[in-house]
Amino acid sequence: MSPDFPVRCHVVTGKGGTGKTTVAAALALALASEGRTVLLVECEGRQGIAQLFDTAPLPYEERRVAVTRGGGEVRALAIDVEEALLEYLEMFYNLRRAGRALRKMGAVDFATTIAPGLRDVLITGKVKEAVTRRQDGRRVYDAVVVDAPPTGRITKFLNVTGEMSELTRSGPIKTQSDGVMAVLRSPQTAVHLVTLLEDMPVQETADAIAELTEARLPVGSVIVNMASEPVLPEAALARAVEGAVTGADLAPGLAAAGLPDDPALAEALATEAIEHAQRWAAQDALRARVETLGRPLAELPLLPGPMDLGCLFELAGRLEEHLAAEVAA
Repeated sequence: MSPDFPVRCHVVTGKGGTGKTTVAAALALALASEGRTVLLVECEGRQGIAQLFDTAPLPYEERRVAVTRGGGEVRALAIDVEEALLEYLEMFYNLRRAGRALRKMGAVDFATTIAPGLRDVLITGKVKEAVTRRQDGRRVYDAVVVDAPPTGRITKFLNVTGEMSELTRSGPIKTQSDGVMAVLRSPQTAVHLVTLLEDMPVQETADAIAELTEARLPVGSVIVNMASEPVLPEAALARAVEGAVTGADLAPGLAAAGLPDDPALAEALATEAIEHAQRWAAQDALRARVETLGRPLAELPLLPGPMDLGCLFELAGRLEEHLAAEVAA
């Protein structure tokens, strides 16, 4: 990447339901601004990236899905494990034809089923190849963003190639494994964790940071997704948190708005205000807990309506500000 952005491999993980695929897509757009070229990699075969960019299902081929400010672009790749294995056999053993024969026999699918770690080895190997790929002496991609498995599996996913390296003493497998881990454990990689301000996602984020740190994998930012703002003024919010708002308190405001004098309506609104304030207070307490994790922190807002390309660019703008602040720091 350009000298301003030393991290070139951005691995995005998060508990299921936190919106990690959306965040990965927005991060790719943010990194592609000002003329950069970024590859967005999908690992889990769900075609979530194609849905976000409103494009046809992605093949095992790097395709442009968006153009950004300054002529930058985001290309996307959905990794197909069988194709990745054939590519691996051709690159390191010149055995692509034999690999195709194995696929026809069903041996490739059998191998990845009985050895699920093989899938992770192939995927991380493809990521490393994209990060380090050069053409005419120049890097093909300024950055690679990986929509990775969830936090519960992220350390094993990234570390499985290192485990394989320990099992082999020499040869192409040893060389390739060491090369992958050299990239994943280097300062050019960062594992970003997406969370919501809810108990379970925050706890999984804390656990994942501890596991990644123990495995010597570089932890990047914590990104709080779908963060909401309070709709009450500060003073009213404090009263509502304590449950000190009643229908009688709201009646003058309802009358000023031209609404009928309905005590039941006023009481219902007071109850809703209290519930909103108490939810906000609980989220704010979790925000404080996230801050204690000691990682750079970014917040993305909860946007109304369905997620579309316009929403992705809005989130990308927020992440651009975060990236600029990180570089300045």
